[in-house]
Amino acid sequence: MLRVTFLGTGGSLPTPNRNPSGIMINREGELMLFDCGEGTQQQMMRVKTGMMALSSIFITHFHADHILGIPGLVQTLSFHGRTEPLTIYGPHRVEDFTKLLIALGYYKLKYEIKTVQLNPGDIIKRDGYSIHVIKTEHSVPSTGYALVEDKRPGRFNREKAIELGVTPGPLFSKLHRGGSVEVNGRIIHSEDVVSSFRKGRTIVYSGDTRPCEGVLKASQDADLLIHDGTLADEKSDRAVESMHSTAGEAALLAKEAGVHQLILTHISSRYTDDTTPIFEDAKKTFENVTVADDLMEIEVPYRE
Repeated sequence: MLRVTFLGTGGSLPTPNRNPSGIMINREGELMLFDCGEGTQQQMMRVKTGMMALSSIFITHFHADHILGIPGLVQTLSFHGRTEPLTIYGPHRVEDFTKLLIALGYYKLKYEIKTVQLNPGDIIKRDGYSIHVIKTEHSVPSTGYALVEDKRPGRFNREKAIELGVTPGPLFSKLHRGGSVEVNGRIIHSEDVVSSFRKGRTIVYSGDTRPCEGVLKASQDADLLIHDGTLADEKSDRAVESMHSTAGEAALLAKEAGVHQLILTHISSRYTDDTTPIFEDAKKTFENVTVADDLMEIEVPYRE
């Protein structure tokens, strides 16, 4: 399972239809939260993502609309009896932010909050995947993130293995894991019956940013790019001034990177009632594009 839930898709200000930024990724039951605007935990309750399996919060930057949901969330986890540590990752001063968060909360948590300051180029290695830290371009120090799964073993050719005399069972497993086996005095190698490694899935989250080289590089052939699409193209001057992206700019980056799917988020409140301008500007350049809505969920499948 690789499921993305859009908990907040608004830009800067909450609206009746959009919460501030918050994206949940569920990978095989492990929950990771990318940004946590105000009201995020209520959105988690509405869509029933769960909370207790949350392993990490990844902050892109310290503007209020990306962090104000964290105080309530960490307190709720404590009320629910959490004892496992929670790690908050973020750019420069994430440790100061977390210390302030706890100091102002006037409560004693039942679990430890760990902090990790990240710099562009850092890679957090985990079981079966890694989180890559991306250099982005916003009005304050900021980062984006790419979840990159490890390569998967190739397809096992059962018929060929049997033809070579391999008995189904443990020997099949050993060959599929890359090992070699001996059958009737003959060595059978993994590559004799297993195809080349297959690509894992990649999800890129830009956070708030201008179109930039860091996101372009990280998004090469990505399965999903979640990009800042704050404004329609007619507001390009405002996008430059506020260090955000227009829909058309995000679409052009997605096309250049060869991504499979583009989802635009951080939608300005000026499009509360109609996101058609955002969608149409992106669609001119990139076909497989969606404008995110709050509580929207998608599954990211393997491409092979």
